Amino acid sequence: MGAFAPRGSGPVGVGFIGTGVISNTYLENLGSFPDVKVHILGDLNTEVAASQADKHGIAQSGTVDEVLAHPDVEIVVNLTIPKVHAEVSSNIIAAGKHVWSEKPIATTLADARALLDQADAAGLRVGIAPDTVLGPGIQTARRALLRGDIGVPIGAQTVMENVGPDIWHPSPEFLFAVGAGPLFDMGPYYLTMLANLFGPIAAVSAVGSRSRATRTIQQGPRAGTEFPVEVPTHVLAAARFDSGAVSQSVFSFDSPFARMGYVEITGTEGTMLVPDPNMFVGDVKIVGKPTVDTLMAASEPEWHTLEPVGVEAGRGLGVLDMARAIRTGVPHIATGELGYHVLDAMVAIEGAVESGESVAIESTVADIPLVPEDRDPREATLA
Repeated sequence: MGAFAPRGSGPVGVGFIGTGVISNTYLENLGSFPDVKVHILGDLNTEVAASQADKHGIAQSGTVDEVLAHPDVEIVVNLTIPKVHAEVSSNIIAAGKHVWSEKPIATTLADARALLDQADAAGLRVGIAPDTVLGPGIQTARRALLRGDIGVPIGAQTVMENVGPDIWHPSPEFLFAVGAGPLFDMGPYYLTMLANLFGPIAAVSAVGSRSRATRTIQQGPRAGTEFPVEVPTHVLAAARFDSGAVSQSVFSFDSPFARMGYVEITGTEGTMLVPDPNMFVGDVKIVGKPTVDTLMAASEPEWHTLEPVGVEAGRGLGVLDMARAIRTGVPHIATGELGYHVLDAMVAIEGAVESGESVAIESTVADIPLVPEDRDPREATLA
């Protein structure tokens, strides 16, 4: 990502391409951030876009082309399905607008690199979800690690397992298609978090399985419809980081027992529990080394809960961070390069599942800035 000069003044105009379920939380939050203004919603189904615009008080809705042509839109939020993320984001850049995309940045590394090169050539920004790492949960954990609260970080364990989104989503097919599954759908939360806590990923290994060749929609008007499963639905991945830390992760849509967002960090002087990386808030807890007496007594550890740092908000924080960065000319935090590095790791994990061999990660990512402690998303900072 190249250097940027400050651009424009006043609240930053935003448009949406894709107005499905996830757009609700984006629109609710962005509507409470005075430094951005949503002007238009676009979707292939213009009726859905119109319904969402009416629901959230957005002035205009229409087609994708109308969003791209809107003169007041500077950032377009791309909430399309994963397999068209790169194509839609490329069209946004071609229209002269910055892009904030839901994860992943693309489904192939070639498409992701082409998008970033296109944006650099145009002097435009790419931001990639998840922006949960900008919330108080992960930010508090990062500060604790930097202070040395648990000594030198050694490794992490993360678990995300449930029965799968086909049990609740009315149109879950895309979540079991190439570019999704538990690894590509939920992996970005965990791998982005780990890159924030430990730095760049150096290598991965993995095994995986697919429990069923087809699944059945269980909710909504299409309940009973079968669809194919194109990707592994249970993945066990290990990673090594440039820092020397290691991690082991479970990503599963095959578990009748749900465990969401378990993250444990082991350090030389203690252990830290980190909140669900799919959430913006949650307790960060630390326990120190046991003594001989506590070991002999088999007593329960005494966890210490850290005071959270930052303001509670939600999805849309990354859009806001990028909007403010556009006005001030500073780097934004959830960059396309970070999204590329996370995609590189996921593609490598997928490759390791197929080959049974460890795979080196060729990309890297620069130091990721912390969110300033006093940053308030609901404060008007852009005159």
